[in-house]
Amino acid sequence: MEIAIIAHDLKKELMAQFCIAYCGILSKHHLCATAVTAKYISEATGLKIDSLMSGAQGGEQQITSRIAYNEIDVLLYFRDTRPSNINNPVEQELLRACDVYNVPIATNIATAEVIITALERGDLDWRKIVNPIYNK
Repeated sequence: MEIAIIAHDLKKELMAQFCIAYCGILSKHHLCATAVTAKYISEATGLKIDSLMSGAQGGEQQITSRIAYNEIDVLLYFRDTRPSNINNPVEQELLRACDVYNVPIATNIATAEVIITALERGDLDWRKIVNPIYNK
């Protein structure tokens, strides 16, 4: 499965801890993340992660585009929940893309754990039907 990871600055440590805890499961999948998050997680876990642009330089838009092309199966997105960030248009478009293209998204550690354990059990194998990279 193709897993995209984004963690805002206030959530990078939490994302790294999550990835440490589930390193065994994550290592079986292809991972990509925004640049700083990728570096942070890779250093903490040793996982191989494709690094995209940083969020400020368009990394979130890159992931949104990959979702639109059915190249992402799961999004782990630990986002900034401060009131000043609620109406972020880039974030809204990313969340909308997940809804439109039926991509499971975790925006907090509780849903991330549910999704990652479902992934391990095979509950998300239906994504292989809709994702063209598995049908080549």
